[in-house]
Amino acid sequence: MLNLIRRDAILQKKQLFIFLPFILFFVVLGMNPIFIFLVASIFIPFNAYAYDEKAETNILLNSLPYTRKEIITARYLGAVIYMVLSIGLASLVMFIFNKPFALTDIAIGTGLFLLFAALTFPLFQVFKPGSITTVILISFVLLTWLMQWILSNAAEHIPSITDFIASVSAPALYGVPAFIILVIYAASWTVSTVIYERKAF
Repeated sequence: MLNLIRRDAILQKKQLFIFLPFILFFVVLGMNPIFIFLVASIFIPFNAYAYDEKAETNILLNSLPYTRKEIITARYLGAVIYMVLSIGLASLVMFIFNKPFALTDIAIGTGLFLLFAALTFPLFQVFKPGSITTVILISFVLLTWLMQWILSNAAEHIPSITDFIASVSAPALYGVPAFIILVIYAASWTVSTVIYERKAF
């Protein structure tokens, strides 16, 4: 199964040369660190899905000695592994260019990526190849718009939000959202596995 995870990086070796300039572009523009971590995390896992969509790789994967459950597991575990590596690289680039960021930015960026992946990964099993990339791009734009809307509305209620955050302990403040996101990610994993196991190629 580790070979399936490595395959994503091997197949994308040309695109990986674009990854660093891609992140650097957002860093130089002075984008919000949360957005940079989110975009960096999305790059490899979603490029892998886009590649498989064009090449119809699922037919080949199902001819290899891997179960369908292992194929989906590699997708979900691989997304987490590449997320960690991407955030590490993005953090290094921001540190080199003296762009400030906090552990909170990493935590929020990680949570948003896992939530976005959980909501979109099953779509790759539902929609026909050729249409899913458009769906994902629209989903990402909507997520970005939703984030901006939430932040703009939150600005109007900063005193009450600040009071609420101050009243909540740090473990609860980070632990509860993290637990909810992990549950959603696990549920998405299960849904994708069920759909993929019943899918005909």
